[in-house]
Amino acid sequence: MDYQVLLYYKYIEIDDPQAFRDQHFEFCSSLGLKGRILVATEGINGIVSGTVEQTEKYMEFMRSDVRFSDMVFKMEKSEGHAFKKLKIKVKPEIVNLSLDEDLNPNEITGKHLSPKEFLETLKQDDVIILDARNTYEYDLGHFRGAIRPDIETFRELPKWVEENLSEHKDKKILTYCTGGIRCEKFSGFLVNEGFKDVSQLEGGIITYGYDPEVKGALWDGKCYVFDERISVPVNRTGEETVVGKCHHCGKPEERYVKCGNPECNKHLLLCEDCEHEHYRSCSQECKDHPHNRYVKEHQLV
Repeated sequence: MDYQVLLYYKYIEIDDPQAFRDQHFEFCSSLGLKGRILVATEGINGIVSGTVEQTEKYMEFMRSDVRFSDMVFKMEKSEGHAFKKLKIKVKPEIVNLSLDEDLNPNEITGKHLSPKEFLETLKQDDVIILDARNTYEYDLGHFRGAIRPDIETFRELPKWVEENLSEHKDKKILTYCTGGIRCEKFSGFLVNEGFKDVSQLEGGIITYGYDPEVKGALWDGKCYVFDERISVPVNRTGEETVVGKCHHCGKPEERYVKCGNPECNKHLLLCEDCEHEHYRSCSQECKDHPHNRYVKEHQLV
């Protein structure tokens, strides 16, 4: 049976997010979809998996609603469900940027560049390429020459920009993220902060990798995704590279695990040898933690 994963979002006013959530959960459950969907007064942000038939019915259902009639769905083939269950939550924002004054991407945002336009701009001189994702996402794969903000959550990005890029407001800024949704609000933040020339990759990394013209060119490594797959390929030009490195030994690695210390849970690129040697931990402190999950799993106490 053929499965696929849908990645989508829409900034549009939803009057009663809780009622929408409840009705949406009932419909998605009836279809057999699994995934994670966030609903807020500002819109919807989702990633779901199901059979081709199930996901086609879902897209048809969404587009029958005038609010989502032009919704763009990014589709990826999958060997099965990419999630274990269905979760739909009501949140204050569909991506958490936590600005003092919220921005509406329908009113203020950066210029949208198609994958071909983005590739052409990547090749230009004097361009700042800014990854809008977290460090562990960047470490697995990124555009060649992109800056790695030292952040663990999206909401930390505005402060990082203020501390590190405030002197470069006249430079051309290119920003990108997995599916495009983070850049919608983040690029608007940059414009609002006085950056003169801000552009974002329309459709994000996922769309870029499937574009038949660019084929993921100038992308190194893989793209981190927030489901059971963990990562997906992007560069389909035949120039695939591994940029990830094992947290402990530094050897090329694309295998992600979470730190064995449940109070840490740091995302770690870890080879199998180092996982066993360090009890799947990022530090000696986490290795020695009394509730280390690796220790319990392997009955080492």
